[in-house]
Amino acid sequence: MENLFWIGFAGALVAGLFAVLQAKKVLSYSEGNEKMRKIAGSIRAGANAYLKQQYTTVSKVFAVVFIILVVIAFAGDGKILSKFTPFAFLTGGIWSMLAGYIGMKIATNSNARTAHAASESLDHGLRVAFSSGSVMGFTVVGLGILDITLWFYILHGIFGIDDPIQLGNIMVMNGMGASFMALFARVGGGIYTKAADVGADLVGKVEAGIPEDDPRNPATIADNVGDNVGDVAGMGADLYESYVGSILATFALGAVGGYGWGGLLLPVALAVCGILCSIIGSFLVKTKEHASQKALLRSLRTGTYSAAILSAIFAAPLTYFILGNWGVYIAILCGLAGGCAIGYFTEYYTSDTYKPTQELSGKSQTGAATIIIGGLGLGMLSTAVPIIIVAVCILLAFFLSGGAASAGMGLYGIALAAVGMLSTLGITLATDAYGPVADNAGGIAEMAGLEPEVRKRTDALDSLGNTTAATGKGFAIGSASLTALALLVSYVNIVQDRTVENLNFTLILAIVLVMLGVYFIVRAITGSRKKAGASASWKAGNIQWRSDGGDLPTYSAFFTGTNVKSESRNLMGGTCSATFGRLRVDLSEVSVNHDITLFCNAIFGQVTVSAPKGVRIVCKNVPILGGVQLLADSLSSDANAPTVTFDCTSVLGGVTIL
Repeated sequence: MENLFWIGFAGALVAGLFAVLQAKKVLSYSEGNEKMRKIAGSIRAGANAYLKQQYTTVSKVFAVVFIILVVIAFAGDGKILSKFTPFAFLTGGIWSMLAGYIGMKIATNSNARTAHAASESLDHGLRVAFSSGSVMGFTVVGLGILDITLWFYILHGIFGIDDPIQLGNIMVMNGMGASFMALFARVGGGIYTKAADVGADLVGKVEAGIPEDDPRNPATIADNVGDNVGDVAGMGADLYESYVGSILATFALGAVGGYGWGGLLLPVALAVCGILCSIIGSFLVKTKEHASQKALLRSLRTGTYSAAILSAIFAAPLTYFILGNWGVYIAILCGLAGGCAIGYFTEYYTSDTYKPTQELSGKSQTGAATIIIGGLGLGMLSTAVPIIIVAVCILLAFFLSGGAASAGMGLYGIALAAVGMLSTLGITLATDAYGPVADNAGGIAEMAGLEPEVRKRTDALDSLGNTTAATGKGFAIGSASLTALALLVSYVNIVQDRTVENLNFTLILAIVLVMLGVYFIVRAITGSRKKAGASASWKAGNIQWRSDGGDLPTYSAFFTGTNVKSESRNLMGGTCSATFGRLRVDLSEVSVNHDITLFCNAIFGQVTVSAPKGVRIVCKNVPILGGVQLLADSLSSDANAPTVTFDCTSVLGGVTIL
């Protein structure tokens, strides 16, 4: 399987060629009259000045971090940190920076061309703006897959690293630099974007009473600059990090899960497949003159959904050929379907063609306060469905890929779900980067004094761009949550591989918190409330006593109070968990014949355990705004007595061992 990694170079080449062709296509159009070219030049100069200042500052921070990583890696002779890590960190940041820069350059060269194209037809303007966004999208995926493939051949081909686990653990560090760059680009660019946007509105519409993008407003150029540096360069760096991080995390988890070279090859193959499908989908984006917002949304949705469906079809034979595991394929489908669903529901809550935004606009009739309150409420409500979608994707991907039998296989499925969601990033990012170009085009049309029909067309494209920008943010956050989980597990595996410390990582806490979140969200949406004075199933009076002879028991209290007495004759271990509840477990009568470990988790709750008699006690605890209380160091003075290790986690809760 390791001989097939050349497909990564093929995918990067195809993505790069398509991006170059799209750039040439955009640059072949006219920028319009002299006034339009002058305005576009001012926006371009402002964006270049911002990025120059940002990259100069970031490069200094990168240099400091790089030196620190070099010292740690080489001073520890590669035992603490791989000697390749500093250089992987550096290349990750450089590639991320380059992707954002290329995307912003083409965007600032496309805004006037989009405005001029809109003077001919709505479809022409849409095609120019979308082609500009395609350059951003396919540059990100092309550079991402190129970076990963290059490092694979450097480590495997040149330095001869033949262990998939070691290779995966080294390469996962490559995402550090991309994450570091994304932090500065996304946060810094986002702050500048919103500051310039609000400042321009205050100066123009609020104080002077002039229209948006009016040439008399000196802050208009800064507003247009912010659209490019925040929503193009910043978003590109952000999604580059998620894209590379998801593939590299899958690298590490695939090797740990026992899939060998096939586990490393599959995410690369899926990424290449997604590139090809995204190219096909991009040709389906088109519309007609005088199209409604719903029709414009449908045209972009046709491209993204077609790419996702094609990826789902081609992923089946790829998965079967490489791994022969259909459960893993279903995990990939979960990611693809989840990404499309997040995009759809984000569109529903942000597009003016649907009821939520229409109702929100009506609140403006009663003043600024009501629309602000309504907007905050709608924004909070809009997060509910994506959270549930991500939670369902995690659970389905984990269990359907074999998580019940092997945690490593289940976690690999979660990582592949993230790869599946990001496999069509080329066209997804194109629809997102399209938005700032359309917004700038509208501003240039206003400042250049073009015909009202042109402004009407650019306003339609701009309105569509606001929706696609929100969709891109939802997609970025949803994919980042899956990637973050995969990276966390990869980190734990690397720490355990490089140290003698045995970290116990389970999904118990994560699953509990996710289920709690889903519970409260559903309660909030449905508005279900219990009547005053009605008895609740979780009140403290709900006490259960039972005898359990199992050797590996699991006891839990979820919004309840529960007492449990065990009489096991050969206790092998177990788990005690209290979530918003109280759990008391009596193990005083059980028999322990050898050393065992009991896991105690208190999440906004209290766990009390009466330890077995005649044993020695060792307590490990991870308190997070919580506490663990051990009321006896040892119950036996016999050095040969079996040891019971209590591995405790408390989050705003407490564990007591009696």
